[in-house]
Amino acid sequence: MQSSVKNQLGAVRRGRGVGAAELARRVGVSRQTIYAIEAGSFVPNTEVALRLAHELEVTVDALFTLEAEGPFQRKPVKAEVLSPGAPIAGQGVQVCRVGDRLVSVPVNAAPYFLPEADGIIAKSGRKSGTAELMVFSPEEGSTKRLVLAGCDPATGLLARMVEREAGVEVISAAASSRLALNWLVNGKVHVAGSHLKDTETGEFNLPILRRDYPGEDFAVVTFARWEEGYVTAKGNPASIRAAADLARPKIRLVNREVGAGSRALLDYLLIQAGIPTAKVKGYDRIAFGHLTAAYAVHAGEADCCIATRAAAQAFGLDFIPVQSERYDFVIRRRNLDLPAVQSFLDVLMKAKLRRKLEVLAGYDTSQTGVVQA
Repeated sequence: MQSSVKNQLGAVRRGRGVGAAELARRVGVSRQTIYAIEAGSFVPNTEVALRLAHELEVTVDALFTLEAEGPFQRKPVKAEVLSPGAPIAGQGVQVCRVGDRLVSVPVNAAPYFLPEADGIIAKSGRKSGTAELMVFSPEEGSTKRLVLAGCDPATGLLARMVEREAGVEVISAAASSRLALNWLVNGKVHVAGSHLKDTETGEFNLPILRRDYPGEDFAVVTFARWEEGYVTAKGNPASIRAAADLARPKIRLVNREVGAGSRALLDYLLIQAGIPTAKVKGYDRIAFGHLTAAYAVHAGEADCCIATRAAAQAFGLDFIPVQSERYDFVIRRRNLDLPAVQSFLDVLMKAKLRRKLEVLAGYDTSQTGVVQA
């Protein structure tokens, strides 16, 4: 069988002005061995490869490499794709194993830098939300990873601290509160973030978990409290103060997806004001996430959205508060003993995380780490 090891031994040797016989003598092999290696008919053992590199004053990698068949050498692997939208061929993904499931989370490109990824989506699967992946390494699904689904952009601060402090990589899957909880129930993520308000009691998350997910044994731990309200351009040039203002003909809204707490808040405000959604320009225009919605306002593509104060602050926008909300992490109790989850919760209790959340995001951290259920 043709060897997949390719070498530059001949080119490097000649470039150094060293004859085959001389190199063979220095390394302690025959001249015929040197010729056989250069021809690719013989692959040297580790000791010979190291001696060759030493004598020619180069690294082993400069002499020997694996021949790749395109950018990947392995067969595609099937995985579920955690994304509000359909999988896109060629999009980079991060991969993690959750129980017996292999899941992947699409990565988003920053304005200037390509994001880190474990591979790409090769082909969308026949089943919705599945795809074939081409991965760079067979080590996908590391036990040093966990998947966190939710919409709070400040969880990035927590994720980076978990990685620094505990060596656990948190893969963030953008999702509305409802979608994150559904993924959790279906065993696709380790942690779900939620800020769903029960209209009858005014309580966040707990009544909805008990009502809509009966029989599930959840642990609920608070991340922080935040303010949510109207996000407008700097100086609020459109003078938006209440839901009734959104019905004005020239006001352009950008909304969140179905299942998002922000959308539920908007719907509640419109109902209270007696405004039909058909009267709101942009009600059906969707932005996935608080930052994405706020950026649409920042870019002048919309006059208003419902998002957190932190999202408005990130782009230097004006913010008109409507209500204070509690954002909780929901975890299946049977997963609490997983080392990665334990590390995640340990970092959540650190004072320096609270300081960052208070200063950078403007959050109330008085209940951070408090177990609600």
